[in-house]
Amino acid sequence: MLKKKIGFIGSGKMAEAIIGGLVKSELVPANQIFASAKTNETVEKIANKYAIETTIQNREVAARADMLILAVKPDLHKEVIEEIVDVVKSDTVVITIAAGITLEFLESAFGKKLKAVRVMPNTPSLVGEGMSAICANEAVNGEELQDVIRLFESFGKAEVLPEKLMDAVPAVSGSSPAYVYMFIEALADGAVQQGISRDQAYTMAAQAVLGAAKMVLETGKHPGELKDNVCTPGGATIEAVTTLEKHGFRSAVVSAMEACTEKSKKLKDSK
Repeated sequence: MLKKKIGFIGSGKMAEAIIGGLVKSELVPANQIFASAKTNETVEKIANKYAIETTIQNREVAARADMLILAVKPDLHKEVIEEIVDVVKSDTVVITIAAGITLEFLESAFGKKLKAVRVMPNTPSLVGEGMSAICANEAVNGEELQDVIRLFESFGKAEVLPEKLMDAVPAVSGSSPAYVYMFIEALADGAVQQGISRDQAYTMAAQAVLGAAKMVLETGKHPGELKDNVCTPGGATIEAVTTLEKHGFRSAVVSAMEACTEKSKKLKDSK
């Protein structure tokens, strides 16, 4: 159990995913989690759903938290920080989950020595299968970083990266669920074309993708080896694989990732 008070400023979908992960995993007791939101309607919804304490006062959450998660849009960070800067404790670990908000931005906005962490989770966090990339400034010690990792691993997996690589994260784990949804949809369309019902097609395609991903994670084998294990010489699978290659399947994915990374850099630079 993580013996920390966890505060959330903002209670949108990603904040809710994290709160849900913490509560479900019992990593943090519900009475040690606090969240703020703009409207009473959201506050009541979150309180009723997760049995945590909620408020419309950001300063109240900021003052109490040992780990403070800024779960607001990038363009609201400066405004929120100006509101809470004088009540955040010196030993509080401040975590942003907004795209493009750098450690340097956090340090500058607070205008004082700060334990700053930048995390990029993704939407599968909502179903407990998130992938989060984490980087921290030098003020965050090893124990504190491990606490952050444990927090984000409560609803998926987490990897620590140097901040210089954070621009590459959206392409491989942040935006990539969209590519996978397109792939599942295409698989289902192909199945429907062959006469399988739409509902069954989505279930079969999604489960196949889920199972293949688990094979990579749990066996530790190279994806190429796992692919080869499915491809019987002269069989149907290798016929499908060579057709994908002829149509530039891999190069299309890599090109999409390059475009995503370049756009991420531009969005960051525009802030």
